[in-house]
Amino acid sequence: MTNTDTFGRLPDVLPVDPMRWAEAWLKDAIAAGLQDNPNAMTIATVGADHQPSARVVLCKEFVPDPGYVVFYTNYESRKAEELARNSKAAALFHWDAFGRQIRIEGIVSRSPTAESDEYFASRGWGSQLGAWGSDQSRAIDSREQLVAQIRQRGAKLGLSLADSTEELDNDEIPVISRPPYWGGFRLWAHAIELWISGSDRIHDRARWTRNLARDRADEVTATQWIGTRLQP
Repeated sequence: MTNTDTFGRLPDVLPVDPMRWAEAWLKDAIAAGLQDNPNAMTIATVGADHQPSARVVLCKEFVPDPGYVVFYTNYESRKAEELARNSKAAALFHWDAFGRQIRIEGIVSRSPTAESDEYFASRGWGSQLGAWGSDQSRAIDSREQLVAQIRQRGAKLGLSLADSTEELDNDEIPVISRPPYWGGFRLWAHAIELWISGSDRIHDRARWTRNLARDRADEVTATQWIGTRLQP
């Protein structure tokens, strides 16, 4: 970890809303432009065999109130299937240049359909095609077969692809709807930890927890945060 004292410490009286601190850290990382994809976060899930797995995704929305982060994926992927069986998940942001990391633990629900539709419509045609063209986490014999599959599905969507699947033969781009098996997830935080690097391993570290309740409509309500300073 990078040791840096230039971005402050956690105050003696811990913030009552740690999600707003976390959101500010994310905005700092984006504004600084010191690394590609500063909104990258590691998402950990657990399979039916109790085997944990982790992968990096992009946080597309950070909502401090009521307190969740949003990422998008194929609903038939390994992570989505694991979340369907066990909705508990964890996320980690790490910015080495800032000496900061954020850990989030909570429960996951699917984003509202309209929210997923809106985000999908904002993506470029290449990313839209990628969502249709790849059966995420499924086996395939070769890269050539994958490219052929993408080209075939692109043709069905009305895309006239050039020799490269990254280029079009013409400028006509049809409206591409969101695949029914692709969309967003909201990770609702019931615990969040903020960590700031310090010299000689005297790091600043605190953890906040709250209780979450989810109804049948997948709406989530939460109690107030309770913060505790932790030893590094």
